[in-house]
Amino acid sequence: MAIFHFAFDLNHFGLVARQNFHVDPLWTWQRTAILSLFLFCAGLSQAVAAGRGVGWPRFWRRWAQVAGCALLVTAGSWWMFPRSYITFGVLHGLAVMLVIARLSAGWSGWLWPLGALAIALPHVAASPMFDGPGLSWIGLVTRKPITEDYVPLLPWLGVMWWGLAAGQWLLAHRTSVLQGHLPAALRPLAGLGRWSLSFYMLHQPILIGALMLWMRWRQ
Repeated sequence: MAIFHFAFDLNHFGLVARQNFHVDPLWTWQRTAILSLFLFCAGLSQAVAAGRGVGWPRFWRRWAQVAGCALLVTAGSWWMFPRSYITFGVLHGLAVMLVIARLSAGWSGWLWPLGALAIALPHVAASPMFDGPGLSWIGLVTRKPITEDYVPLLPWLGVMWWGLAAGQWLLAHRTSVLQGHLPAALRPLAGLGRWSLSFYMLHQPILIGALMLWMRWRQ
């Protein structure tokens, strides 16, 4: 994710040959893979949290952090991209999906087919009535809104449901997969995983700030 965003930043500041991150498969497929892994892991973590009996008060504290950071992303993107700022990006979508995943954690037998349905619906039920700003967050659009990041409820809720279902299956049948010890070389990655929201919020300001300083120093 950080490498992808660094490439985006280099492109934004004109430091590499101009790339189109919105249509070029080289970049759109990377974004899809990164986002799918992110939401799948988020669903899996909800299965672990539910399995450990994490209560609603703790859930809402974490949810407030995600929602608050989503508002900061909107504000920051409006400053950088006033014509295409983010109104429903990954953290906005995550905030909605976390609530749905939490409420549906008991639907064990239905999560896989529900996930498939959520992923398929945008391909079979899209309608112009969802293209406006009031309903585009659902995901049944016929044209994507002009924004720097767009992660609607559909199809991405399906990926989180699959992560939730996979986490529940692992807890029931392969608990060792979730409890195994990491090799020492991979432990720094585990630390990043525990502080994933902080890393997500800080890496872009650091990368952008470093590039702006370098560009000024180079002049």
